Amino acid sequence: MKKIIETKNAPAPVGPYNQATEYNGVLYVSGQIAINPATGDLVMDDIETETHQVMKNLKAVLTEAGMTFENILKCSVFVSDMNNYARINAVYSEYFNDDTAPARELVEVANLPKFVNIEISVIAGR
Repeated sequence: MKKIIETKNAPAPVGPYNQATEYNGVLYVSGQIAINPATGDLVMDDIETETHQVMKNLKAVLTEAGMTFENILKCSVFVSDMNNYARINAVYSEYFNDDTAPARELVEVANLPKFVNIEISVIAGR
């Protein structure tokens, strides 16, 4: 049976979806953007700060599901500007061990919700 995962420590969905769903030990986390869950404000000072906020939001959803970054199997990273790749990667690498990092794609897209610079969704497993 599908289980809905919801936490106040991550931003509320901005559309008709849930923060995450879990089915048969696999967690599907909706794309997270850099919204501060306490204020509802976007955190977009620079791409590093924005990426850290996205990762904090992912961590909050993972924690609610009883998981950590080590449980992540796959990350989908969407960016508005591929020129930020190295800067995003530098922040992203702080959250994963090189030897056990998940599979990932990072693609440039025309626009993202609320016109942010980065959105990340993940799939994690027990």
